Amino acid sequence: MFCLVFLPFALGHFMSSLLRNINAILAPQLTEALGLNSAQLGLLTSAYFFTFAVAQLPVGMALDRFGPRLVQCAMLWLAVLGALVFAGSREFIQLVVARAIMGLGLAGCFMGAVKAVSTWISPAKLPSVQGYLIAVGGLGAASATLPVRLALHYMDWRWLFVMLAAGCAIIALLIWLLAPTPPATPRKPFNRRMFYDICIHPVFRSTAALMLLPHAVFFGVQGLWIARWLQDVGRYSPQAIAWLLYLGMAAVVFGAIATGMITEWAAKRGIAPLSVAACGTALFIAVQLGIALDWRPAAAQLAVLFTLTGTITGIDYAIVAQAMPPALTGRASTCLNLFIFLAAFCVQAGFGLVLGQWQPDTLQHYPAIAYQAAFGALAVLQLPALLVFAWRHWRPLQCCAEHFRGIRYNVGLTLKDMYETGSLRPSRQRKTRPD
Repeated sequence: MFCLVFLPFALGHFMSSLLRNINAILAPQLTEALGLNSAQLGLLTSAYFFTFAVAQLPVGMALDRFGPRLVQCAMLWLAVLGALVFAGSREFIQLVVARAIMGLGLAGCFMGAVKAVSTWISPAKLPSVQGYLIAVGGLGAASATLPVRLALHYMDWRWLFVMLAAGCAIIALLIWLLAPTPPATPRKPFNRRMFYDICIHPVFRSTAALMLLPHAVFFGVQGLWIARWLQDVGRYSPQAIAWLLYLGMAAVVFGAIATGMITEWAAKRGIAPLSVAACGTALFIAVQLGIALDWRPAAAQLAVLFTLTGTITGIDYAIVAQAMPPALTGRASTCLNLFIFLAAFCVQAGFGLVLGQWQPDTLQHYPAIAYQAAFGALAVLQLPALLVFAWRHWRPLQCCAEHFRGIRYNVGLTLKDMYETGSLRPSRQRKTRPD
């Protein structure tokens, strides 16, 4: 299972995370080479999210119909093309198109891995295995930080993308040669009614309502703007930023594994995974509020905590995969991915537009108030869903507590009546009691 199922698809997710986050380190080089402003940089980086999101429904249908082996292998070759075009691009529009092609080619990496592990691994193990899968993605994101910074000492960013294209090609060959063909499942044609049924499924709806926006914020900010915030507000050097981002991605690995273990531990004690996710989301929003309040002495710690607490948002895939029938896991997961990455596109591009409302200094550093406004707006947008979730789950707890108090009160009255009637008195007391 590890060598033939988990490892090949996990390597695809590794490469997807690396290319998604690489612009956080390359932003100074890209800005210097092409003279990009914050809005253009946000659009360039978020083009990955847009095509990634657009491809989700077709990818979901293809995964359920043809299996992850064939779909993943074919799409990785498209990512090879995108990386090569990015390496040879000389203009802003060409870079945007190349980045979009990369997003399209890597759109099935995580969902293909989820489909593969949910096919071959028992449902009880899914939270832990998907936690390991997210941890591998964290390693990919970590590779986009300090290792990329070190690689730039020996090659420019164009040759770096040639090397990444070769890596995508090798992973495609590994999946084709190693991954088994999944067992046949009943094929269901995808139509608007099925899409509607997935979206109104109670588990899907409650999961998306709570986790969609925090997940999008984690993807959109961690892949670009957290590094710019460290540079513009924290005044950290590029080497220090690369090191902090590397620590943050290492925290993603730890957080992903810990999330899976905590979720399984909580499930054995009757605690729903969504309740675990709500606690993690509250911590994630608290970190964003710390950044919005300009707690500058703890900038380094907040940057690492942002990625650590944001990792909890990945639990939504496991919750949806467990709730859906096997024939629909691919489509349900890609429906969720569609919404997440569309929102991530809006977050990443919108963050740049908010920063653009302020003028940068001569070194192209935006003021702290610009980042406070952007992070504060994101935190305010996420709070209502968390408060609604807390209110809906607090009311049943209150009802249970009131019901328990009522039972205790009634039991107390019953015992008192039984004692007064003599049924609970010792036999000697009952004999001597007057009529």
